Amino acid sequence: MSVLVIVEHDRGTISTHSLGVLTAARNLAKQIDSQLEAVTVGAMADTLADTCGKHGATVVHQLHHDALVDYGPEAWGEAVSQLVKTLNPKVVIGSGTDRGHEVVAQVAARLDLPASMNCTEFDDSFNGSNSLKVVRARWGGSLMEAAELDAPIKLVTLANHTVEASESPVTSSTKATAVDLPAGVLHSFVRDRVERVAGVTLATAPVVVSGGRGVGSAEAFAPLEELAGLLGGVVGCSRAVTNNGWRNHTDQVGQTGTRIAPDVYIACGISGAIQHWVGAMASKNIIAINTDKEANIVTKAGYAVIGDLHKVVPAISEEIKRRRGN
Repeated sequence: MSVLVIVEHDRGTISTHSLGVLTAARNLAKQIDSQLEAVTVGAMADTLADTCGKHGATVVHQLHHDALVDYGPEAWGEAVSQLVKTLNPKVVIGSGTDRGHEVVAQVAARLDLPASMNCTEFDDSFNGSNSLKVVRARWGGSLMEAAELDAPIKLVTLANHTVEASESPVTSSTKATAVDLPAGVLHSFVRDRVERVAGVTLATAPVVVSGGRGVGSAEAFAPLEELAGLLGGVVGCSRAVTNNGWRNHTDQVGQTGTRIAPDVYIACGISGAIQHWVGAMASKNIIAINTDKEANIVTKAGYAVIGDLHKVVPAISEEIKRRRGN
């Protein structure tokens, strides 16, 4: 009896979300007195065995095939489903990313099993034999649904930023397996990509300074850029800003943008509609700067400054520079 984690990676670089999945799966395996196992797809991911072992995986299954040199949803799904049929684990957990959902859905379809996506909680009454009660985020996180998964193998994905990753090293072994992939699953692969400039991204930044409609214009984001730079963070925005053409969609925080989990989120001139809140609610600390004390983001924030962002933001930057002796 085991809990199996599908380790998401990009050409051998592990997804940070998978570390949280390994931690959650380790806790679940302990709950049902089982062992945690992991599976990596493609030879480029073989180097991730040590990382999996540090996070509690006692066995790391390494799936190999000449075609598995980059991501392909059908190929990954077929490869993992072959392993699942062999191992017959009690639970299979993937990450709550586009790729994670895609691979688990492929596995579910191939094994004719149900799957529960975007889970935020697993019930502590689960013993490995009974149904698995979960809470999962629906409608972009605006609805939390209590559900029950009843199947011989429970297929789930863990919502991002749900569990803080932690290490718990164990003696780990690896098992390499050559999978047989039919031609029908070999036609969809990543063939090309555009490399982004190296550095902190919106999804990984420890500090995000976001602007909404209240900023007023593209040019008016300059003070937010300065503040983000002083804090070692990046600038984000609301959907209204991208709709107005003030910022690129890649800067958008929200249900249809990027979901973030920084240490500090500073929301400037943002009303905080549910679609935006879904993308920001995992932030550890939220500071709202707004003239409307009844704005949704203000009522949800841990700290709020009721005032004109065009005065408040530059004042914060000046104080930071003063204290640093700039």
